[in-house]
Amino acid sequence: MVEMAGTKAFVKSLELEGVKHVFGLPGGVVIPLCDEILNGDFRFILARHEQGAAHMADGYARATGGVGVCLATSGPGATNLVTGVATAHIDSSAVVAFTGQVTRATIGTDAFQEVDIIGCSASVTKYNMQVRKASEIPKAVKTAFQIASTGRRGAVLVDLPKDVTTDVEEISFPETVKLRGYHPNYQPDPREVEWAATLLAKAQRPVVVAGGGVINSGATRELVALSEYLIAPTATTLMGKGSFPADHPLSLGLCGMHGTQAANNLVPEADVLLIVGARLSDRTTGAVKSFAPNAKIIHLDIDKSEIDKNVETVTRVVGDAALGLRGLLYNVSKLRASGDAGSQWSKKVAEFRCQVNPNPNGHKEGYLRAPDVIKALRSALPREAIVTTEVGQCQMWAALHYDAYDPRTFFTSGGLGTMGWGFPAAIGVKAARPGVPVVDIAGDGSFGMTENSMATSIEEDLPVVVVVLNNHMLGMVAQWQRLFFDHRYSAVKLKGNPDMVKLAEAYGAEGVRVDTLESFQAAVRRAIKSDVSTVIDVPIDPEENVYPIVPPGAGLKDALLEA
Repeated sequence: MVEMAGTKAFVKSLELEGVKHVFGLPGGVVIPLCDEILNGDFRFILARHEQGAAHMADGYARATGGVGVCLATSGPGATNLVTGVATAHIDSSAVVAFTGQVTRATIGTDAFQEVDIIGCSASVTKYNMQVRKASEIPKAVKTAFQIASTGRRGAVLVDLPKDVTTDVEEISFPETVKLRGYHPNYQPDPREVEWAATLLAKAQRPVVVAGGGVINSGATRELVALSEYLIAPTATTLMGKGSFPADHPLSLGLCGMHGTQAANNLVPEADVLLIVGARLSDRTTGAVKSFAPNAKIIHLDIDKSEIDKNVETVTRVVGDAALGLRGLLYNVSKLRASGDAGSQWSKKVAEFRCQVNPNPNGHKEGYLRAPDVIKALRSALPREAIVTTEVGQCQMWAALHYDAYDPRTFFTSGGLGTMGWGFPAAIGVKAARPGVPVVDIAGDGSFGMTENSMATSIEEDLPVVVVVLNNHMLGMVAQWQRLFFDHRYSAVKLKGNPDMVKLAEAYGAEGVRVDTLESFQAAVRRAIKSDVSTVIDVPIDPEENVYPIVPPGAGLKDALLEA
């Protein structure tokens, strides 16, 4: 036991957790914490908006596979974090958010900048808590990190009343904490694994769908080994992109609303469908009744609440993805020889993989075609480069046409679809991986929501590249209005967009506008070597659509390939 202030206990607790970066903004009730952080052995990165701070912490967590940390003051500071916390949580990203709070005596009195952030964040966190004594701070911090980073990862929020941080008490630092009722299950039941392996061994048309759980588990090697053994073509969800190498012969690419023809046609044809680490949202399945109508579905997931939630399974395997896949491969290898799949199925897989995804929009003078830009970006970047995306058409073009070869090289806001996520997340990624090129694939609408993070990028020396697919539109909403609302545009034309080049230069970044694929690739190669962030403005046709697209209520096979 050591007598110290809550502020010192907070900083020391973070240091004991190995924290190297904290993203946030100061404010009235967290001034004592910020003062003590000056003595801490970690870097405080000043965001320009609390939502951006949460997204930076989220990007940091995804890039490292560890925990991202953000800090905000009470009231509006705390509520501004909520969107970023919710984004991280639904995408199973380990983020711990610390919020300041008014003093304990004034809680409930509508004090200045008082908000019930525990109530606000309850539905969008894995766990939240308010610390009531300075001596409880070390346990609260350790608990938050343990819950956020174990089992199915997620966001945890810790609320710190001001007087709790300034009180001086006898404080100890526990090496471990035991949490009643919290016991993540990693080891799958051998009986479940054996039954699932029996189904896979008998399959003539096996297909695998891999989600973000494969990446969080570090299970890519096990996934590839099982897919190769079964000769099972493998699709990914949006969050699973990078879990299976895009250049592997068995890769089908993205499955879902904007999935590839190969994935969306072969998943419904499976006789046994193995789902690994995916929650099977509506954006992945389309109409559930036609998702895999004739398949025996096996779902392997660490979160048992996700199994049978949206799609009915034949058997469940609850546990860590890597452990489950190893068990499946071991048991399948005892039941059948490698590659003993139906020859007709193998032929069908090859036929679908040879099909090129449609891109019916013709080239218009003065614009570049978005899929061509994405492919050109991939060829200009080294294999290890990391890409984040904004949300909207830019996100779906990236998901379809940017090949991710390794896990943790492609990040996006999946479940919440948070516009403005990609740029601050890219800054967080750069803080985690300073030696790797980091690129945000953006649309002008989404980039405009958090472009003030450029100040953080410049001031904190965290250079990233922003590729703005600029159509002066809220592109995805406009596409839906074209396809499903008879071209009736409502509140989607962004006539007041700033000049992206001048905007970048105003922050002290570099800006460039390109008009050919060659000049675009040259700009990318210069940008990834620059010491400051670069915004590359790419003009695209406001009428260009993302294809394929599965209409609302339709099945995967009913994707529109053109208007």
